[in-house]
Amino acid sequence: VILGGLELLVRLFHVPEFVFPAPSGTFKALITSFPNNYIHFLITLSELVSGYVVGASIGLILAAVLTQVPYLEKVITPYILLLICTPTLALVPLLMLKLGFNIWPRIIAVSLASGPMVMINSVTGFRRTDLAKIALAKSYGATTFQIFKMIRFPLALPMIIVGLLVGGIFGLITAVGSDMVGGKMGLGNRISYYSSLARMAHFFAIIILVAIIGISIWIIFSRIGKKWASWQE
Repeated sequence: VILGGLELLVRLFHVPEFVFPAPSGTFKALITSFPNNYIHFLITLSELVSGYVVGASIGLILAAVLTQVPYLEKVITPYILLLICTPTLALVPLLMLKLGFNIWPRIIAVSLASGPMVMINSVTGFRRTDLAKIALAKSYGATTFQIFKMIRFPLALPMIIVGLLVGGIFGLITAVGSDMVGGKMGLGNRISYYSSLARMAHFFAIIILVAIIGISIWIIFSRIGKKWASWQE
């Protein structure tokens, strides 16, 4: 209904394409330009996956370590807060000056954007562990690793999944933004390119591709949550 209404309004008021394209024109541009945009789609996806795997892994490990060693939390937390409060895109030009105009600065930027999100939510999950269960496990002689594996991690899993989801979305935003800042390839580069030419149908076609990646992230972690953390409901 919404798409049909937009199509009708655009045609009824003769809205120029450079102002707002008709949905039919956007989908036509999406199909016809996809062979040319396919490589850009893969580059952005590779940036996201590579940076996300590194950042999420480091964030999850740090969360586990910090909850076990409170002293380290006091030392590391200020730097994590600095990363969270500083827009990661502001670091992309610096990374490019140091590492060159290749894919690595964008991968690092995605890692810096997604890692703290995973870490903060994971720490919150680890801290919500029922202390009575831990005390009971200790009374039965459970080791620190056994308590972490059998109690802390399973109970923290819902918050960990939330952190992974939020980290994935932040990583996607950073990947696209990094392509816009200094990338010669990628979906962000295509957004800048088509907007500079006022080819709005192609512009919105790229937005659809970015949205597909974001929705896919949400679907993946929603299914993971239902499978591994449905007991929380």
